Order: sequence, then C-alpha cells, then structure tokens
Amino acid sequence: MTSVGQVRPADVDDVDGIARVTVRSWRETYAGILAEHHFDGGAYDRRREQWTRFFASDPPPGRLVVATVDGEVVGFACAGDAHAAEQGFPAARPLHLYAIYVLAAHLGSGLGQALLDEVLDGAPAQLWVLRGNDRAIAFYTRNGFAADGVEFTDPDDPAMVEVRMVR
Repeated sequence: MTSVGQVRPADVDDVDGIARVTVRSWRETYAGILAEHHFDGGAYDRRREQWTRFFASDPPPGRLVVATVDGEVVGFACAGDAHAAEQGFPAARPLHLYAIYVLAAHLGSGLGQALLDEVLDGAPAQLWVLRGNDRAIAFYTRNGFAADGVEFTDPDDPAMVEVRMVR
C-alpha cells in the first residue's frame, strides 16, 4: 500500500532525489523531442552539481520544495527572482517558476498542484514552458497562466522553443 504524498521544503539531503527526478522526468517527457545530452549518462551528475550549488548558496537563490511518497522524492518545484530567467526579455513578473517536475507514475495525483501552490503561494509569476508540452500548458492555464506572446529559441538547440506564460 502506497502512502499519500506530501510536499515540504527541500533540504540538502534531497539533492540526489531532485537530480534523479529531473533526469527521469525529462526522459519521460522529452525523449525523441530534445537532444539526448539533456538526459544522457552525464545528466544526473550535472543536475546533482546544480542542486548542490543551490544549497551551498547563502541564502539559496530561490524556494525549493519536494513531493515525497513513502520517503522518496517523486517531484519538486523551484521558484525565485525572475531576473535570472529573462532569456533576453525583460521580466514580466518579479517571481519565476524555474522548475516543476513530477515523475510520470505520479502525474494526476495532485502532487503537481500541491508543489505549485506551495512554491508560488498564489503570487503572480512567470514561467517558460516548452512549446508543444500540451499537458504542462493545460496545467498552467488551469492555474491562471497565459502565454504573453514572448518566445525563446535556444541557439544551441533549435528544437527547444520556450513560450513565456504569466499570471
């Protein structure tokens, strides 16, 4: 029997779980769409280093929460200052949702909603979402976000076109 998931602030002991969720959820969502280097064999180590640096910062550069089931990290969300996410465009809101990932086995469980609610606390925010990620776009739309017409194409990966959404 699986216990009900919970959402809580992340801590340094969650780094491995957050790195694992990042890479696994990218594989589940973007395999065949994005370049393999985003989730290749070295991706876990790169994400582990990223989140280790996050916790080494004083203060951390944003708010990070995790969703756990039976003590295992199955999702996370991170939000912070939007100026670091401008992608060449002025920020539309001061708060930016940098990441929200839930493993495919837990989609539809309510954990994604709980993560979003916890990390943004109802505040106006902006985010970037991959064009064509219809499930995520529908989720954000249900939560009051709308595309504002700004798009960013990654110069190193032209398949990676992101749409900015704001609320």
